[in-house]
Amino acid sequence: MSEKKPSLLEGFKAFLMRGNVIDLAVAVVIGAAFTNIVNAVVKGVINPLVGAFGTKNLDSYSSCLKAPCEVGPDGEMQGIQIMWGSVLGATLQFLITAAVVYFLMVLPMARYLARREAQRKAKEGVQETLEVTELEVLKEIRDALVAQRAGGNAGPEGSPAPGDRG
Repeated sequence: MSEKKPSLLEGFKAFLMRGNVIDLAVAVVIGAAFTNIVNAVVKGVINPLVGAFGTKNLDSYSSCLKAPCEVGPDGEMQGIQIMWGSVLGATLQFLITAAVVYFLMVLPMARYLARREAQRKAKEGVQETLEVTELEVLKEIRDALVAQRAGGNAGPEGSPAPGDRG
């Protein structure tokens, strides 16, 4: 009655061999590479566009909560400085990332899946129509045979109907 417990290495191997672990690893690597692209777009396109109205570096936008907000003689910042430019930059970066993921990945995949589902439903509908039509034809044949037998025992030209052996 002693059950063999899987070893630590066997459990780890089973964990690694599951498909979702590999998918997750691929997603992380692709996400990291994609982050570099988004960062380049923000630094190369968005920041210069924002810089057209002010400085090119969003991190330099700040407000002083408690004066004086200046660098003291020891190199330390004096006062309380709110760095809202870096928050704005991070927000823009997030919005750009979300827009690119949505418009280039999520939306096309949703349309593709919807198209496949519509094709599947259309195919099922055609098959159901064919099945119903075949069933109706068989019922009509049955009804015609029943009516033929009930209408008279004689077939064409006075010969006995099939199945009637006189």
